[in-house]
Parts: sequence; structure tokens; C-alpha cells
Amino acid sequence: MASSLPDHASLLAELKEVRRAGLVRLRGRALPALESAAEAVTGSASASDSASASAPASASAPAFAFASASGSPGAAVEALLRLAVSRLDAGTLRTAAEYTLGLAQGTRDWPASSRRTRAASVYGVSVERFRKDHEVMVLGQVAEHIVRLVPRESGTPRTGEDEWSAGAHRSVQVLAGDRQVRLTLHVHPVDLLRDVDVVVSPVNVHLALPEPYKSSVAASLRRAASVRGVTGDVLDDPLHDELRKWAARHGTAGRAVLPGTVAATGSGALAAQGVRRIYHAAIAVPRAGTNDYDVLPADVTRSVSRALALLAEESDRHTPPLRSVCFPLLGSGRGGLPYRVSLAAVWAAVEAELARRAPWDVHFVVRAPEAAALVERIPAGI
Repeated sequence: MASSLPDHASLLAELKEVRRAGLVRLRGRALPALESAAEAVTGSASASDSASASAPASASAPAFAFASASGSPGAAVEALLRLAVSRLDAGTLRTAAEYTLGLAQGTRDWPASSRRTRAASVYGVSVERFRKDHEVMVLGQVAEHIVRLVPRESGTPRTGEDEWSAGAHRSVQVLAGDRQVRLTLHVHPVDLLRDVDVVVSPVNVHLALPEPYKSSVAASLRRAASVRGVTGDVLDDPLHDELRKWAARHGTAGRAVLPGTVAATGSGALAAQGVRRIYHAAIAVPRAGTNDYDVLPADVTRSVSRALALLAEESDRHTPPLRSVCFPLLGSGRGGLPYRVSLAAVWAAVEAELARRAPWDVHFVVRAPEAAALVERIPAGI
């Protein structure tokens, strides 16, 4: 097994090289991060096969691919890419990744320009827009799944089953003021939430939601809240439309709101899952001339305090009253805050509210096992 684990940035840089070169031209290219990851996952798959040799034949296709590719770095890298892409959400994201990297049937020898053109058509955007935005997002998602697949230092692979082994819903007992309070931790995508009255969603200070095909919390909620026809076409985009109305009503249309502002909307189709309100927390400040954002922990804390105050204002206007609220780790995505920093900023406001005996049922929703572990350690101090 490789002595050091490849990081996301190194993997992303090499994925861009794979995109340029194509699968048929990988031989002889220096791809140390991808080769290290492939070696680690190959070793893990081989160990798993040996341990289950006496079990009925049910080995996965990816494990077989790694076993057969063990003698060729290029083949092992290709097998790793196929495994990582298979973990992506089915649909536009996975299809675009397959075309981008030449994994789609019949495309492994296509020139980079042809693969990019086909991938752009998946999203219905121009090639240039795809190059600047979607392609970076797609390759970033592939890199993220490779990181999850690489075994930990203990030698245990980061499989999907491992990430979910502790359960998708967990309770955490914490001391708030002079009383014990139960938090609920959800370790799954935000759009799978059920029966939580309010979900807090990060947004930029222009209250502009990301496109629904993206992978962020805000994009996932926008996608899940949309009303679709029998063919899958979007008939109504309520979160986007209600945010525009909110901005017009408060005189902020066309300009940024102050960081920490919270705009409340309905939940669209999510109402069928028991989610009744979405609180959009404006924490991300676009950095001029880039696609990046700046997020300050103080603004995260301010937005959480405002969301809880808004919950108190709105609660009794609904039947039954609003009582539960769910927070992601605000600012830990494109905002760039480390999980620990984001959690500390969120918890500072939540703990203060619970300490004054507020009646709210507080939930956290995360995807990464590392983030879940941090939430579970709140009682011991973040």
C-alpha cells in the first residue's frame, strides 16, 4: 500500500490530465496520486477477495476489474476511475463524467474536444461554459469519491457500506445550560430528510441559488423542491421564485443583502416529505473576478441566530407549530470552511438558544463521515 494518501487537489489535477490525454494515451504519463490511490484500492480489494474466498461467488465488478488490472498502472487507474464514477449520482453528473474521461462506451479514443462537447450537451450548455464551470464540478466530484475509496491508515477501505455502518440517523446527548438535550444527526444527502419542519440552507448574499444540477446543499434542496411533470420536466421552481419575491418585497432585488440575513420560503415538493420551510442563510460573499466565495465564521453564527429567531417568530403561525430545525455545516462546501470551524460557528448559536430552554428539536445533516464524527464529539467539546 502507498505510504501516503493522495489528497483531493492532487487527484483533481491529475484527473484534468487524464481528460486531456484520454484513456488510450495514459501509458508513460506521470500520475502519482491516481496510481497511489489505485494501488491502495487494489490491495484492499485483493485482501477482501482473499477473506471471502469461501463465500458464494458474488464479487463486485469493480473488485474483479482491479484484480485483472493489477499488473498495469494504466489499467488500474482506469479501473479506479470507473469505480469512482459508478459511485456518482445516476443521471447528468455520472453521464457527463463518463464522457469527460472517455469512460462511456465507444469514447475512450475520442479527442478531448469531442468528449468535452458531448459532456456539455448533457447539461445543455455551451462548451465554454462547461469548461469553466461544470467540468470542474464533475471532476471534483470524481476526485472526492476516489478519496473516499482509498483505505484509511488502518487498512480498512472507505467503502460506501463503511460510511453508513454506524447508521444514517444517530442521537447525540449534549449539556446545554443546566439540562441534557438530544440532537439528531443525519448522515445522508439533505434531500432525504423527512419530517423536519425547517431546513436551513446556505446561499450567497445575492440570494442567487445554484443551478439544480450541482451537488451543493442549496442545489439539492432546489432540485428536490421542484415540481415536475410526468416526463420529468420542471413545472415549478418554487425556491428560486419565492426568493425573488422575498427580495422584491424587502427592497433588495438587484443588490446584495448583509451577510447573516435569512430569507424564509416554502418548501415546494419537499412538503410531501414533511419539510415545511426552507430558511436561506446568506453567508457566502462572492470574490470579485473568480468563481469562489468568502465565508466568515461570525456570519455563520449570525445567520444561525437569525434562523432560530425566525423560527420563534413563525412557529405558532403554522398548524401544527414549527418545532424542528436542521442545519448542515454551513460554509463547509464552496465556502471553504473546515468542518470543525463550521460546526463551532453553528453550535455557538444553537447552544446559546438551547441553554435558554428553547423548545426546538435540533438536527444536523452531513454527508462525510469526518463531519459526522465531529458532530458526535460535541459533548466532549468541538
